[in-house]
Amino acid sequence: MLWAGSACASDFCFQDAFVTEPSLHLHTDSSPNGYKATIALEELGLPYRLHHVRIEQGEHRHPDFLRLNPHGRIPVLEDRAKGIVLFESAAILLYLAEQGNALLPQAPAARWDAVTWLMFHASSVGPIFGQRVHFEHFAQERYLPAIERYRHLSEDIFAILDARLAARPWLAGDDYSIADIAHFGWLHVLRVIDIDFSRHRYLSAWYERVAGRPAVQRGVLLPEPATGP
Repeated sequence: MLWAGSACASDFCFQDAFVTEPSLHLHTDSSPNGYKATIALEELGLPYRLHHVRIEQGEHRHPDFLRLNPHGRIPVLEDRAKGIVLFESAAILLYLAEQGNALLPQAPAARWDAVTWLMFHASSVGPIFGQRVHFEHFAQERYLPAIERYRHLSEDIFAILDARLAARPWLAGDDYSIADIAHFGWLHVLRVIDIDFSRHRYLSAWYERVAGRPAVQRGVLLPEPATGP
């Protein structure tokens, strides 16, 4: 499937003789990490080809996919014109921001704020939310100490983000950035599965600002909308 931001949102693009094969190829599924990449691509309006890797069908363990990412996780971004293959969503977001010359503030202090909050998400937020969802919804046995631990850690994350957003519209200050996109991917899925953070009013207001962006609304539908566990 070929996508070029809002300008090319259907298979009919194949019938246009003026549409050339894009250099960017995104391999992904419907997941918090996958939505980070699709949202960023939609925000930047970069042409890309979307490859749906259906995790439930084990396609992430196919040898062709493992050649791209030996860890067998999505998303994976190829820039075929440059011979570059990237996995890990934070690396993909940084690369896309550089290619699109957007989604990272130009001022050094704000730029490094964005990178810092991106890394906070990658090293702390994503793993904590992932473990919470696993133990609450997917673990074969209910292990209450783990459930309580990750609920508590999740609440700490909500409070940290709420405090950060109390005095600024975006995580890096005045500029919407890849830091916001990274956090939104997981918070969107938490909303879908009814994990509530509405009592954190600044975080909730930020969530609505991000969710209202047209590119975000397109990105969370690719390759499919998220559903409950």
